[in-house]
Amino acid sequence: SSPQEPHSKLKKCDILITYCMFTIQLTLLVCSRAYTSHCELPIKSMTNVGEKVVCLICYHMFFIMFVWSYWKSIFTMPMNPSKEFHLSYADREQLEREERGEAQQEVLRRVAKDLPIYTRTMSGAIRYCDRCQLVKPDRCHHCSVCDKCILKMDHHCPWVNNCVGFSNYKFFLLFLAYSLLYCLFITATDLQYFIKFWTNGLPDTQAKFHIMFLFFAAAMFSVSLSSLFGYHCWLVSKNRSTLEAFRAPAFRHGTDKNGFSLGFSKNLRQVFGDEKKYWLLPIFTSLGDGCAFPTCLVNQDPEQPSTPAGHNPTTKNIEGHPFPAKPLRESQSHLLGSAQSWTEAAGDEQKDKLGMNNPAMNIENET
Repeated sequence: SSPQEPHSKLKKCDILITYCMFTIQLTLLVCSRAYTSHCELPIKSMTNVGEKVVCLICYHMFFIMFVWSYWKSIFTMPMNPSKEFHLSYADREQLEREERGEAQQEVLRRVAKDLPIYTRTMSGAIRYCDRCQLVKPDRCHHCSVCDKCILKMDHHCPWVNNCVGFSNYKFFLLFLAYSLLYCLFITATDLQYFIKFWTNGLPDTQAKFHIMFLFFAAAMFSVSLSSLFGYHCWLVSKNRSTLEAFRAPAFRHGTDKNGFSLGFSKNLRQVFGDEKKYWLLPIFTSLGDGCAFPTCLVNQDPEQPSTPAGHNPTTKNIEGHPFPAKPLRESQSHLLGSAQSWTEAAGDEQKDKLGMNNPAMNIENET
């Protein structure tokens, strides 16, 4: 092992400890809210019995859904690329023997020709991870914290101490939604007692300090969660990940920030599934296998198949429910709707044929 490995492992350990502290702090804050909402508000401060019953029922409903989605976001393991994307021993040996970038790229092109890969690096090369020694599927990225490639990686979240990707992105969205509803409910029910606190309308007990802290914490979290949840709703409507929002995916014809967008309805179903009755539950219903995604591009790479070699066209999701592979549809994008676009696409193909002599066509690793 290299002398830098112990330092690298120690650094990763420190990062994990920091993320765990974030998670513990959030858990303690939730427990504090639970105590105040169970004891201080309904039992000691509220006088109307009906108000107490409604408050406790609504609170428990939001609290259970919040904890359920939070639990699923934390403990759902991120999915990694299937074995079809990993290089064989012979291919790895050949790749290591080649010293020139164009020769290495030729090896990767041969490996990727039977894989449903349509994205490239910014220089037009095959996306390859030298850490995991695999050809990256579309929308897959290497997480430096987890030290592995994550399918449809969105980001690594410290609040759930986990990588948010294809397997748990729906759970993360529901976690944000129920967290926001939870905080808004507490802020709304606590407001009148918070006002009484400043007008000396509450009895001089310890409960008044719990109520004051609860209101400030819930109100601040409501503001931050509303912006974060709104941003991810916008990402879902555009069928983008956080990484793709900052850097548009590159295809054969160039970068296209709307390359995976199929329209609002289909974009929504890719994350939440076809059965609407499961949309609000932290149950995996996302479409696909995380390795291949339908695109809205007309000029698909003719050398690439729509499913990996050996894959059954009918795959299964995590819960075991079968679903058909999604077909590629023709684009209505104005970027590809003219004869000029087809001419540019043909020009790109000619450039790819001549790209082996271009020193920029090398293996480009992305994080």
